[in-house]
Amino acid sequence: MNTVTAAGLPIGDDHPPRIMGVLNVSEESPYDPSVFDDPAEAARYVDEELLAEGADIVDVGLESANKRFDVLDAAEELERLDTAIEAIERVEGDAVFSIETRYSAVADAALERGFDMVNDVCGFADSEMPEVCAAHDAAVVKMASPPDLDRPGAIADVDDIYDALSRNGLTEKTIVDPAFGGWTEEKTLDDDRETFQRLREFRGYGQPILVSINRKNFLRDIADRSTEDALPVSLAATSMAVERGAHVIRTHDVGETRDAALVGRAFTRERHRDRAVEELDVTTTREAERHIDRLDGVHGAARGSVARAFEVHPPRDSRAQLVDAAAATGVVCTGRDAALFVAGTDAELHAFADRVANASKALAGVAGEIRTSLS
Repeated sequence: MNTVTAAGLPIGDDHPPRIMGVLNVSEESPYDPSVFDDPAEAARYVDEELLAEGADIVDVGLESANKRFDVLDAAEELERLDTAIEAIERVEGDAVFSIETRYSAVADAALERGFDMVNDVCGFADSEMPEVCAAHDAAVVKMASPPDLDRPGAIADVDDIYDALSRNGLTEKTIVDPAFGGWTEEKTLDDDRETFQRLREFRGYGQPILVSINRKNFLRDIADRSTEDALPVSLAATSMAVERGAHVIRTHDVGETRDAALVGRAFTRERHRDRAVEELDVTTTREAERHIDRLDGVHGAARGSVARAFEVHPPRDSRAQLVDAAAATGVVCTGRDAALFVAGTDAELHAFADRVANASKALAGVAGEIRTSLS
């Protein structure tokens, strides 16, 4: 996993989860507590509400990315940039300042005038964005999006999200964002939940991951909560996101989110990492495939790289057939007659299930259940 440095702040596996607080200088933003058009008030909010509660990064938005509002063009965003610049210049505390924009011209102007990094909500739809960020040696968040400056985050299928993040490449200092939220009517809550479930797959890029899940609908719906009452579900998801490999959490609730992220970090399984060997965070075949693709390996090898374990309750007098099938396929099979511990790679278990099904009609159900779990 590559470590990205943003204005001296290291972001990656070997460092604490970073908290990105939000400041909006956009009239349209739906979350009123973070919206300011007066630079002095904005700076006070950053110092007293964001930095005081533990924000490492402050993400400054010039317009709302909400689909209900018209998209500003680059010239209109540049008109609002002066307010953002004056605000960050008044901030007394120490923070990394990120500009949220989809336009390379706005990013260039912001980086020239004091911003440290870019949050690109259109995922390099402006093809000059990577070059601008690289020229400034600036970290950049690349949010999954179609190649369209008017449609940020409008992707539902997880595989399409992964492909969108690959489009137009990555800089050495890219942080990937799979884009949670209802960016289009077609994107459902189940789509977001599947993306969250498969979050580890995005580690396949070898770059840090940012998630923006604060009070999102796909979490609120689980507990039937309003936006105002959705902090607990956001914090639960924050801990899970960090445990699954997220490195930056974008939030309006800085203090609480920081604590939840630290809990997630504390209970994340330690993996071996040094200059020569890095243990990867791989729990499914699809996660293995992402890393194999990045390393130009043989795609089919993924099924032989991930292990599963089961407790199997075989039909009466079928234990010997299971043990024989395991021995022939390299699967571990041990235990008492009534229940067996069965474990192996996906490839081994598929072969085991085939052999078991052919050995006995009584074991066809066991074989079918194992195949289903591997699909």
